[in-house]
Amino acid sequence: MNLLLVDDHALFLQSLKVLLSAKGYDVLGTASNGLDALRQARLLSPELILMDIDMPEADGLIATRLIKAELPQIKIVMLTVSSSDEYLFEAIRSGACGYLLKSQSADRFLEMIAQVEKGGAALPPILAARLLDEFARQARRVETLGDAVSPDELTARQSEILTLVAQGLTYPQIGDALHLSEPTIRYHMGQILERLHLENRAQVIAYAARHGLGKVR
Repeated sequence: MNLLLVDDHALFLQSLKVLLSAKGYDVLGTASNGLDALRQARLLSPELILMDIDMPEADGLIATRLIKAELPQIKIVMLTVSSSDEYLFEAIRSGACGYLLKSQSADRFLEMIAQVEKGGAALPPILAARLLDEFARQARRVETLGDAVSPDELTARQSEILTLVAQGLTYPQIGDALHLSEPTIRYHMGQILERLHLENRAQVIAYAARHGLGKVR
């Protein structure tokens, strides 16, 4: 696997390059800030970028978003001194597939990189647990928002479509059943999502189940 290393501390960058090269990894290049990382990613097309967060000009989070938007095939792992939840969650939302602390041992670091090489994620167990807790908390929040709105607040047409969606019908099937076009069904679904404060079809189906909707009588 070939890599691009991004960090504004030259000594750390050189040490990391020596460590990875000694283990057989091909270090294509290095960068010292986020904008340089983007330029090098375009030029070198590495398989993996190890990205520091706190850097001048453009930090690692901004660089990650820019690179993933333009070159989504490149894997990015954040390598940082901070175990802050804010940085962790933002890094994953930005498209990173891992978040490693510089304080960990070299052996553990190499194990995590090997995991990424095999298609996995690079997250120490304690950070993975915190990430799962946050996703669970957000899921509960979405459910609470949705359940705060009664199905009675939907229009008759929206209730009709919600019930058919909950029964597992596709949009074309619902359109045929109600003599409506598929774009019209999708429009109503958008209105349902907005009114119930939900984000996708799966959450709509879960909402319907909690409220006893969608049961075939």
